[in-house]
Order: sequence, then C-alpha cells, then structure tokens
Amino acid sequence: MKSLKAEQQGSAAIPELVAAAEQAMPHQANALARARAFAEPFIASEVLDTGENTLAHADAVAAILKTMGGSEAMQAASYLVYACTHLNKPQEVIAKAFGENYAALAMETTKLVRVQQQARGAEESAQLVDDPKVQTENVRKMLLAFSRDLRVVMLRLASRLQTLRWHAANKTVAPPSVAREALNVFAPLANRLGIWQVKWEMEDLAFRFLEPDKYKQVAGLLDQKRIEREAYVEEIRARLEAELKSQGIAASVYGRPKHIYSIVKKMRGKSLDFDQVFDIRALRVIVPTVDDCYAALSWVHERFTPLVEEFDDYIAKPKANGYQSLHTIVRDGAGRAIEIQIRTQAMHDHAEHGVAAHWAYKEAGHKGYSGHSASGEYDAKIAVLRQLLAWERDLAGSGAGLFEDRIYVLTPDAAIVELPQGATPVDFAYSVHTNLGHRCRGARVDGAMVPLNTPLQNGQTVEVIVAKEGGPSRDWLNADLGFLASHRAKAKVRAWFNEQIKHETVARGRESVERLLQREGKTAVKLEDLASQLGFKSAEDLFAVVGKDEYSLRNIEAVLKPAEAPMPVDDLLLLRKSRNTERTPKGGVLVVGIDSLMTQLAKCCKPAPPDAIGGFVTRGKGVSIHRRDCSNFREMAARGPERVIDVEWGAGKSGDGAVYPVDVSVEASDRQGLLRDISEVFAKEKMNVIGVQTQSIKGTAWMTFTVEIGDSQRLNKVLGLVAEVQGVRSARRR
Repeated sequence: MKSLKAEQQGSAAIPELVAAAEQAMPHQANALARARAFAEPFIASEVLDTGENTLAHADAVAAILKTMGGSEAMQAASYLVYACTHLNKPQEVIAKAFGENYAALAMETTKLVRVQQQARGAEESAQLVDDPKVQTENVRKMLLAFSRDLRVVMLRLASRLQTLRWHAANKTVAPPSVAREALNVFAPLANRLGIWQVKWEMEDLAFRFLEPDKYKQVAGLLDQKRIEREAYVEEIRARLEAELKSQGIAASVYGRPKHIYSIVKKMRGKSLDFDQVFDIRALRVIVPTVDDCYAALSWVHERFTPLVEEFDDYIAKPKANGYQSLHTIVRDGAGRAIEIQIRTQAMHDHAEHGVAAHWAYKEAGHKGYSGHSASGEYDAKIAVLRQLLAWERDLAGSGAGLFEDRIYVLTPDAAIVELPQGATPVDFAYSVHTNLGHRCRGARVDGAMVPLNTPLQNGQTVEVIVAKEGGPSRDWLNADLGFLASHRAKAKVRAWFNEQIKHETVARGRESVERLLQREGKTAVKLEDLASQLGFKSAEDLFAVVGKDEYSLRNIEAVLKPAEAPMPVDDLLLLRKSRNTERTPKGGVLVVGIDSLMTQLAKCCKPAPPDAIGGFVTRGKGVSIHRRDCSNFREMAARGPERVIDVEWGAGKSGDGAVYPVDVSVEASDRQGLLRDISEVFAKEKMNVIGVQTQSIKGTAWMTFTVEIGDSQRLNKVLGLVAEVQGVRSARRR
C-alpha cells in the first residue's frame, strides 16, 4: 500500500502559496502592456451588458487588483478574460502568446462569468426577489472554480466592485440581480476572506441600488450631525493618541469610516434607532505589539466607562477568517458612546485586505512549477480554501437551505471535491478517479486514520490509502454498513462487479463452445463466423449467453451438423391423423385435436405445469414439448413452422402426484457450507433434488440444481427462500 499524499514540510505561509502559484506564470517583460495590446482590438469598441465599455472596465479592474496587491501577471489576466469570447480557440491562442497558466486563469474566470450570467438570467426571467436559493449553483461553481485557481477570487471581486462603481459614477441603477449577487455572494465572500476594504464598499453600493430610499435616509442622518460628530471624534482621537504616547505606547489613532449598510443592519438586527447605534462614533488604534494592544485597552477602560457586554477579544479568539482586534464600546462623561478598535499594524493590514494583503505576488524563480505543492503552499492553500468552505457554512446556517445536501472536502493537493451529505472516504475516492475508488483500502482524514465508512465533514482533508491492484468490496454495496452515499460511486462499484461477472461468464461460455467444437471435430471453425451464423454481433456476445445458460448448445450443434431433411408432407399428415388407444400417462401432455400421441418433455427448457407450452413434431420421437419462451423452440419454429403443433397440459392432473424435473440456477459468493444450506431449503420445502452441478471462479459460485416439482408456480416461493440464504445473489429457474 502507499499514500497518495506527498510529504509536506514547512509551515503554512500565504506568501509562499501565492509565490508558487505565480511561478506558473513566468516573468514576461511588459506582460501587462502586452495583454492590454492583445485584447484592445477585440474589446475597445465593445460594451458589457451593463453599458460600460469593456476596455475601460478591464482597465479599472486591473487598477483595483493593483491596490489589492495583485501582480502584473494577475492584472494582465483582467484583459485576457474579455478577449476569450472573441477567439475560436482561446486556450490555444492565449497559451501560445502568454503561456499555459495565463490561459488557464483566463479560461477558468471566463467559465465562472458565464455561470453567473446564466444564474442572473434565470433569476430575472423568474422575477425572483430575495430567494437565496437562486445563488446555490452559483456559489457551488465559485467554490469549485476557486479551488482550481485562487486568483479567480480576486479577479471576480474586482470586476464586480468596478461594475457597482460604474453604475454609481454614471448615476444609473444596477440591475437588481447584479446588486443582490454582490450583497449575498461577493460581499460575504470578501468578508470571509477578510478583505474588508472591498466588503464595505461593495455592501454600501449594492444597498444603495437595492434600497435607495433607506440609503438616502441613513446617509442624510449621518450628514446632519457630521460636523459636530467629526469635531468630537477628532478631539477624542487627539487626546487618546497623545496620552497613549505619554504612557510609552507608540499609537496611531484614526477615525473609522462609517458604513451605511452596517449601520442599517445593526438598526434592524437590534431594533435600534439611529442615535442608539454605537459605532456611528468610532476610533481605530494601531500599536506596534500585542502587549501594546492590551496596555492601550487597559488605559481606555480606566479613562472611560466600558460597556462590558459589548467587549470582544478577537486577538485571543480570532474570527474564523483570521481577523484579530480588540473591540470595546465605552461612554464618556456625558454618556456618549464611542467604539474603539485596537490592533497591531499586521492585524490592520489583514483586516483591510485579508488574504489579499499577503498576496505580494513574486515572479517565477529558477525552478519550474509542476502544479504540485511547494514547501508551505499546501497548508496555506488549505487555510484559504477552508475560509471559502466556512463561507458556504455561513450560508447554510442562515436558513437558506443552500447546501443541506452537499459537503466540500479537500484533496491532499488542496483541490475542493463536492460530495453528497453523508459521503465517506470511499465516495471521495470514487469522485477523484474510478480506479482510485476500486483500489481504496484505507483513509486519513485531517491526518488521522479513520474507518472507510466514516461520514466526512465540510472542510476536511481526505487522503486515500490504496492497494497496487484489486477491486471494491461487496460490503460497500450493503446499505446497512454505510460505506457509500453517492449514487455515482454505487453505480461504479456495481459496474465493476458486473464486469467481473461478465468476464467470468464469457470465459465459461467460451469454454463450453470450444469443448463442443472439439467433440464435433469442428475446431477449424472460426468463432466470429459461428457467432455471425447464429445471429450474434460478436463471439463474445455468443459466449455471454451460453455462459449464462440462456442459449442452448443444441442451437450450435444444429449449425454445425448438416440440416435434417424436412419430413415429407404425407408423413406429417399421417402423424397428425394418427390414433391409438394408449392413454395419456399421468401428468402428460395432450396434443390438441388428437386423443393420444407420443410426447416427450424437452430437456433444454424442462417445462412443468402450468407453463405455457408448444409442441414440435420430431422424426421418430413423437412431439417434443417446450416452454413457449424457450429459445430453442423459437429457433425451430422459425425454421419449420409447419411442424409446430398446439399442445396443452392434461386436464385434471393437478395433485395427481406427477412430478417434473426443472433446473434452477444459483449465483452466490462461495463459502464453506453453501451447498448444504441451499440443499436444506429444498429439503424443507419437500422438493427432491435429483442433480447438482457446481462451479466456482474467483470466489463466485455458479450452481445448477435439478429438482422435481409438481407445479412451477410453487417454485417461485422456494426460489425466494433460496435467495435469502447467506451469500446468494440470485436464484432463478433456467
């Protein structure tokens, strides 16, 4: 056995993650200018659905990416994305001009743009207003797209922010679907990744378009007391900064911007009036060290009256997205509330830009990038992707019911895999690759060995332990054991076993046919030609039905031997008119319209009352009785319809003690005592077994029981009992 996960060493570091990603985009002189020049002929005179010029939009997106820390290579991608739609083979053309990774990033972003356009189109056509489920597929596609290339996050955030800015600058109303998507998907995404600079601006712009009256009302209230409030905040700011410095704390104190959407959310969430919202007056304190944070907090609480219930220590317990800061609300001597946030410069950088603050993209070094984890990249990518998964959980927990049926887990290479709720490591293995699923023998979840039927949780990293060869276990299809939740994985397991059975069945059929050819001295006959003569597309199809006992070897014998001369018409008429005084034996068959005639039950299908039957006139052996569904009977009837004769079971024969031999085929997992257990079923049901043939191949047993019955209908009950024997997969009459 071996582990799929390569050795990972070194500490998590987002700069290393991004540097490794950028190594795939080797340094190219003037990449940004070249990308703009490449795209300009296609998009200079084009406008987006919003009405904005496409080239101007790309210019603005590149500028936003620059402020967020994106490299030239990433900014260049903002132009290539819009050029894609104008190229017949965009992947090939961009790869040739800029490299494979530029092409991959542009194509991945383009795909996501199309998905979002489709989602918005569906929403608008359905005239949906605030149904979060509209975003479900959109969010899922985002998660999966981001897992392949995290830079897609920044490209999409920058593009959506520019769209909202353009509508605001041109005093046009953004489409409700675009604004809702910004508020319900993009802003929460920026929040989860800690990119507050984008989050606040996007929320305020989207809210301005969705609820213009409320936006104007709150903006007006803020503006009414703006001069008074700013003077008060400046007084407190200067005092706080000076006194902290006098205490030996090198603090920089700033007034914090007021975000209209956050104020409205607090007013609605806590049923507050505008004047009751604490953070209308707010300060931010930036200090050098964590110790300075707590020292500054202590001083603030000594000078003002803290509201204990409003204090949050996000340094000791950071938010899930890595945000750290001390939050406290205090009152001055006049009872006025003011919110104060205290943090280090590093915490502030992360708070403003989140993941983007660390994405100081480096161009490629001397070593190439193979797509595999560099030192520290794996852990860093896991950290970022888990924030995306946490964002998904936020949505699921909001009551929207978006992801109740799905979970997302991570591969050892930090790619996201979407699975149904309740999925196990075996489901995960099959979702990655069918062969990986077949050879799965163990699993580690977040580094710890777990049973293969362990239900997975969102955000876990799954590593599969595989055998060099082999196949799935039958236990995996046992619903009570809980190994599989995915219908797709179950289908793959069944397909594997069906293929094994088919292979073994074909081998058994081939052996029977070749043995027949040897017995008849016809080994020179080509198997494909023989199959074609019998009406099969290939020799393998012939072997399959012979191996399943669904096609009699007598059909092959008939083709191999010279055709029997047809019975003279006079002889046939004579047989039809013959009479004798011999009574039909008990349990026998009557030929319709003839008092008594010699009959024999065909051995190929072994009919028994009350099977539908037909007769075939033979030469010298009377009438051969077959089941109507017998393939041999159909073949003979097709060749000699004049020799088919109507027959029926003798009247009044039920319960007269007559018995008939029939064959029962059983397929089972071979084990000790299997033959005994099946025989006991027949014995308990008082069915006499007069013959048994068994064959076992690779743990699968095929058995043929010849039993005597008086009524074929009763046999169905007995077959049901046989099917319940441990290990039996199927039991049927041949």
